[in-house]
Amino acid sequence: MSRRQWALAALVVAGLMMATSLASAAPAEGATAPAEGGGFSKTVGLALAAAFVAGVSIAAAGYAVGRVGSAAIGAVAEKPELMGRTILFVALAEGLGVLGFALAIVMLYAL
Repeated sequence: MSRRQWALAALVVAGLMMATSLASAAPAEGATAPAEGGGFSKTVGLALAAAFVAGVSIAAAGYAVGRVGSAAIGAVAEKPELMGRTILFVALAEGLGVLGFALAIVMLYAL
């Protein structure tokens, strides 16, 4: 793997760790939150984590679709019967961006 791929993987892991730490810091359903106890910082932190997770996953999906799509076009040019399989691979790469966006929406509803 290149340095760019390692850096992207590290950013994804850091974003997921940030998201899980913020989600686990939320009070339980029946618990009473302390008055004036970090409401603004929690909101800003959760919003930043959601933006980071969505941005990194969508950027990674764009990168993956670019790489897989160009390889798929080359494969279909040589063997047209591979069209169905290549569409499946491109759709799997695109699913990464959709899942990242969905995770960001779920995180924002935790506000």
